[in-house]
Amino acid sequence: MTPLTSTSSVKIDHAGGSTSRLWEIDALRGIAIILVIVYHLVWDLSYFRLYPVNVLSPSWQMFARSLGSTFIFLLGVSLTLSYTHAAHRHEQAVPFIKYLRRGSNLFGLGLVITAVTYIVIGPGFVVFGILHLLGLSIVLAYPFLRVNRWVSFVAGLFLIGLGVYLNTMSVSYPWLIWLGIKQQGRAMVDYYSLLPWFGLTLLGIFAGGSLYPHGVSQLALPGCSASLPVRGLCFLGRHTLLIYLVHQPILMGLLFSLSFI
Repeated sequence: MTPLTSTSSVKIDHAGGSTSRLWEIDALRGIAIILVIVYHLVWDLSYFRLYPVNVLSPSWQMFARSLGSTFIFLLGVSLTLSYTHAAHRHEQAVPFIKYLRRGSNLFGLGLVITAVTYIVIGPGFVVFGILHLLGLSIVLAYPFLRVNRWVSFVAGLFLIGLGVYLNTMSVSYPWLIWLGIKQQGRAMVDYYSLLPWFGLTLLGIFAGGSLYPHGVSQLALPGCSASLPVRGLCFLGRHTLLIYLVHQPILMGLLFSLSFI
């Protein structure tokens, strides 16, 4: 992922001129996408009434939110890294069109999810889910990548606080769902509004600039990037968008078949 995409799998030019992937970010996204599959499997088991589990319980919802938060935060980190790498390589500002195109593509996939869930699920369909959020966040993050990282930190905290407040409000119409103001009586299977969640992306930008200044890692990590488990996680982490898009139709197809056995 850009969480759900491969933005964070950038290659960073180190002082010696060699390049290497930031395996820790890919591995984190790999772990997160595995847990997403687990959560969706449990959700599907409940949906097809194959196993009694309340996925709306606070514990399961907290689990799901923690996964979404991981992807959103890593989006900010990966945007910082990709911008730093591109600016270093070209020795000039990275054009906005690159982020507009990437964000629009991801937002467009979110619209596909909206259409599919409207057909399959009905009233609980996704109006503004995590793909919509990530796509819009890529576009809105661009100016923050060009200024001091502390601007992202302060703005991120402010937007999170504002979003928490807006999330307590509800109205009778759906036009502000994307912003964070809920519609009365509407429930959605996936909902990540711009506020407060874009604030978490900005905190990721701050973390990326702090932990990887000029693209150089400040973390003292063990040298395990060549181990088979980590390589497997990194592979998954570099293909999270594809996995995210295909795993749920596969799971639902299998469980739908089992429900008739």
